[in-house]
Amino acid sequence: MADGLDWKLWGIILLCGAATYVWRALAVVIGGRVSPEGEAFTLFSCIAYAMVAGLISRMVILPEGLLAEAPLSYRLIGIGAAVAVFFGLKRNLAAGVFAGVAVFALLIVFAGSPV
Repeated sequence: MADGLDWKLWGIILLCGAATYVWRALAVVIGGRVSPEGEAFTLFSCIAYAMVAGLISRMVILPEGLLAEAPLSYRLIGIGAAVAVFFGLKRNLAAGVFAGVAVFALLIVFAGSPV
């Protein structure tokens, strides 16, 4: 009986992997045809920026867990650093997010927090 269960679990894992990789392969095929200067690429960029902005805004305004114990001022300073680096490095999203997290972490470590 355990042997049959093992095959079912492996089957589920393989099906989940196949579902993931089918979409990735489709993205590779379609992505090669999308022009970086085109409207579709601009739309996807805007959606990505909006999702990151929404998630970060939620974390700042309605934090959960240990983040809720950090002072609002630390979270706002982190956001300020993220925005400054984002625009300072010609709209580099990864650098902005990294800078915001780094500044927030440094404030927690060196300035202290009730966390």
